[in-house]
Amino acid sequence: MKITLLPLLSALLVPICQAADVTEYADQQKREIKALSDTEVSGYVEGRGMGFARAAELNGYPGPAHVLELAEKLGLTPEQRAKAQALKDSMKNAASLGARLIDVERRLDALFAQGEATDEQITRLAKQIGRLHAEIRLVHLRAHLRMRDILTADQINKYKKERGYVAN
Repeated sequence: MKITLLPLLSALLVPICQAADVTEYADQQKREIKALSDTEVSGYVEGRGMGFARAAELNGYPGPAHVLELAEKLGLTPEQRAKAQALKDSMKNAASLGARLIDVERRLDALFAQGEATDEQITRLAKQIGRLHAEIRLVHLRAHLRMRDILTADQINKYKKERGYVAN
């Protein structure tokens, strides 16, 4: 008699996989805005980076906040420091965009919570969220792009080393 293990393994693994699916969102239903964690909400409202410019950062385009943190080690001139600070301050625009995004996410969540979501409404709100997300990301990417123009090649290399992107 030949016994195959595949049906037995399937019978054992399916409930385990289903249990994992059930717990993936456990406790998230208690969030004010289900699609966003408290950390994400505060990050949007405060205009924090949240990885929006990771493509720039990891490819040698320093961010203004980190440049200012490393100002002494990078040997920034007063003019460079002022420009970096101005770029960091300009990122407050991302905070106002973030507040708008939170508002739209809240409206989307409310439609579902009230059982009133329609295809037309969710399409409109999802597109708004996508546009706001893109605008926020552009603010961060542009800051990195401009920051690279402010620093010297030597400062950029020091930045990469200090941030741990290349071996010291």
